[in-house]
Amino acid sequence: MSGNRKEAAGGAERARDPIRFAELLRTAVVVTAALLFLCGVAYPLVLFGVGRLAFPRQAAGSLVRDGDGRIVGSALIGQSFTELRYFHGRPSAAGYDAANSSGSNLGPTNPKLLIGARGTAEAYRSENALGAGAAIPIDAVTASASGLDPHISPANAMLQVPRVAHARGARVTAVQALVESHTEGRQLAVLGESRVNVLLLNLALDSLLRAEGKP
Repeated sequence: MSGNRKEAAGGAERARDPIRFAELLRTAVVVTAALLFLCGVAYPLVLFGVGRLAFPRQAAGSLVRDGDGRIVGSALIGQSFTELRYFHGRPSAAGYDAANSSGSNLGPTNPKLLIGARGTAEAYRSENALGAGAAIPIDAVTASASGLDPHISPANAMLQVPRVAHARGARVTAVQALVESHTEGRQLAVLGESRVNVLLLNLALDSLLRAEGKP
């Protein structure tokens, strides 16, 4: 009798196994679906909505428009300026290609980096009519890690002022004042260094000198 009871109990337990498996499977599916909705749909939508409402310009890519309302770039992505009448940005190992952001990946003792920096420094001094031994800011000869840095240091911008002013037939003091007005301080007064956004500076330069009848 005892053996029969055990066999009957075992049979009942095995009969309940598929039911338990189905319950566990249903629970796993429901939990997975809920987490997928919360983390993959609801959370991104909430962040998107908050960003669009609280920071509409930044959420749209910090786009920059010229005086005619045309989009000319982003305040977060540097551009290549080569004309003498414009301020030039930091060198870019990626050619300012936003789809190919990268640095040179060359270490500080790599001969290629040193040779490239010397060549860039010579070109910078020649372009800005500086002496052969003139000290120049490090950001004038080295690329950023992203290759998309939109800023240069105030010292870099000031060294370019005479060249830009001469090319535009503008007063040096007026161009210097423009650089100073576009110099941003440290974030929260402690993070990073003072910097100048090259695109915004060049757009302001165009607007200022156009108003004065300068090219």
